[in-house]
Amino acid sequence: MKTTMRSRVRAYLAQRRALGFRLRSEGYLLQSFARYADRYASQGRLTHKLAIAWASLPKNADRHRWARRWEAVRRLAKYLIVVDPKTEMPPRHLFGPAKQPYRPFIYSAQQIGQLLRAARRLPGQLRPWTYQTLIGLLACTGLRVSEALGLNIAEVDLQKGLLLIRDSKFHQTRWVPLHPTALAPLKAYSRRRQRCFPLAERFFTSKRGTALAYSTVQVVFSRLRRTLAHGGRPPRIHDLRHAHACHVLQRWQASRRGAAGRVLILSRYLGHQHIRHTYWYLHALPELLAGAGKRFESDAHEKP
Repeated sequence: MKTTMRSRVRAYLAQRRALGFRLRSEGYLLQSFARYADRYASQGRLTHKLAIAWASLPKNADRHRWARRWEAVRRLAKYLIVVDPKTEMPPRHLFGPAKQPYRPFIYSAQQIGQLLRAARRLPGQLRPWTYQTLIGLLACTGLRVSEALGLNIAEVDLQKGLLLIRDSKFHQTRWVPLHPTALAPLKAYSRRRQRCFPLAERFFTSKRGTALAYSTVQVVFSRLRRTLAHGGRPPRIHDLRHAHACHVLQRWQASRRGAAGRVLILSRYLGHQHIRHTYWYLHALPELLAGAGKRFESDAHEKP
């Protein structure tokens, strides 16, 4: 019986997910590739010709999209070549690098205030408070959007000022302490939500009392950000995480104690798997990079 590409992709995804990788977008791409391969590849084998034909779809897409599809097929090929030596290994960077350099939008305190005021003007009984509180929480904690939306009521301890983030990226679980100034808005929202939806399980709910969908938040946020003046690419809601990290590093760098030895604290707070992911934020603001350069120069002069 002929082995289908769909069965091979399922086996590949199952193996990698068992190792802790979620592979949401890559899984979607590879399932698309498997359907294409089973339809057009008579031999049921991964070849250069097949990979190029699928990766360069749709024809009007930009090169980075093709490159992401190409890299997904390359990772699959590394797995398939072990079970099928006749698999053809796609060369690297045929469509260029898959990742586009992205410069995050670093919100100022004034711009965050603008977003909060815009959220307060949304229609609905609970909706304005939901988005105002959500944006405020993201800005003051640097949580990932998915982490905030996934919070159950029982995981928000407003007495101790702690959030329990369960099964986040790479299946990590962590406690996130809240600044005292964040507690009053969260308590006020909790009381309003309780009056509207006493049986709700999630802390942030939709206008029907159900879990708030990420896609819905994206649509609403795209409207709210129109109040901001910006050049180039529109700011993302995820950039609130970047802004939080940069502002914390900036305050530490300007303090007498400095940021040295404290980046690991921020790394754990943000839920980064490795501290190098936190150091990346130094590049987001010229002031941070300049400060890091001065510190390096000072340390170099002190050494014999």
